[in-house]
Amino acid sequence: MKLWGGRFQKSTDKLTDDFNSSIHFDKRLYRQDIFGSIAHVKMLACQGIIPAEDSALIQKTLREILSDIEDGKVEFDVAAEDIHMNIEQVLIERIGDTGKKLHTGRSRNDQVALDMRMYLKEEVISIKNMVIDLQRTLLDLAKQHTRTIMPSYTHLQKAQPITFAHHLMAYVEMFKRDKERLEDTYKRVNVLPLGSGALAATTYNLDRDFVARELGFDAISLNSLDAVSDRDFCIELLSNLSTIMMHLSRFSEEIIFWCSHEFQFIELDDAFSTGSSIMPQKKNPDIAELVRGKTGRVYGSLMALLTTMKALPLAYNKDMQEDKEPVFDAIDNAKMCLPIFTDMIRTIRVNETRMHEGAKGGFTNATDLADYLVKKGIAFRDAHEIVGKVVFSCIQKGIGLEDMTLEEYKQASPLVEEDVFKAISLEECVNKRSIVGGPSEETVKKAIEINEALL
Repeated sequence: MKLWGGRFQKSTDKLTDDFNSSIHFDKRLYRQDIFGSIAHVKMLACQGIIPAEDSALIQKTLREILSDIEDGKVEFDVAAEDIHMNIEQVLIERIGDTGKKLHTGRSRNDQVALDMRMYLKEEVISIKNMVIDLQRTLLDLAKQHTRTIMPSYTHLQKAQPITFAHHLMAYVEMFKRDKERLEDTYKRVNVLPLGSGALAATTYNLDRDFVARELGFDAISLNSLDAVSDRDFCIELLSNLSTIMMHLSRFSEEIIFWCSHEFQFIELDDAFSTGSSIMPQKKNPDIAELVRGKTGRVYGSLMALLTTMKALPLAYNKDMQEDKEPVFDAIDNAKMCLPIFTDMIRTIRVNETRMHEGAKGGFTNATDLADYLVKKGIAFRDAHEIVGKVVFSCIQKGIGLEDMTLEEYKQASPLVEEDVFKAISLEECVNKRSIVGGPSEETVKKAIEINEALL
């Protein structure tokens, strides 16, 4: 007999049990479910709703069940549908009618909302710490490369010279925002729904603040309808994870470029590369490619839950059981990608010479030549046109701007002097960009200090 079966005159079909059951995936919530139940039943005794001795027995048995689950001694029953009913069923089997008092004053609707919030609180903190570890790794690498000049790109075309440290610090900023979003999401996850009942709260004099304190919640929900039907906190976390994965994917794309023979800016450690089954020479960036690929999977989880929730009337609907698999899958994949990506970054070898050579090609110092002319008194648009013609001339001759003679420069503009060669040197191009946010060595070092202090 099912725990809710009093109104029914026949058993559910086996296919119905299999289709309706979520125990094969929500069993991971067993700890949250048990600790939530312990706090609830402790409160019931404090409020005089059930006898203190019954509460003590239930608490003791729930802890024993927790230990048995972790030791692999509890076999879950598909017919009991979910982790909540499974644990309650085991409890009743062990202590009889006393166990039936556990569910006083609550519904599975507010119970599952509680379990998900407890679970996500832990996961948000875990993922945030992984993001922090990645930030620290990037900061450590950036400190080593504040003078390592490389080309920057727009449209995947060489643009201007920067340093590798400056490029890395762009990702530090991205992951800083990711960390802040996780912290902000945590505030909305950390709201206690228990006490909302099925949708209309309860007639029992529950002390919801007591339960919130026991479970470490900062606030309690103020509307029972919303509390049991809200999955915004899940969607918000999936959105955060999608953004984190997007940043990892962008970085992965660049790593894949950088370690190719055409770039040779970096080399991946053997521990984070794979080979080919047919081509002996290959060293493939499979980790970066898999991170890039798994990004789509996390996006899919977000879209799946948004689509599930888009037309649900208040309050709880069984559709909402479909929240768990996408949430669990997205969390699992993000937690899989972040540490291995961090370790991959930590072990890369940087080819500083190749990066510098890359910055020398593609006229990355052309803007600096235009700025040089502006400082000589030429309007920027005129300077832009002059430099464009100089670049075209260099392309025809197969030379770079630094290979031009002073006489050739004077033909382009009589205002050009010997100091032009210093102005267009890569080191000068980088280090004279010293305003806040720029790539100069001094500016990047300050940015590193600021971010280290924030961490």
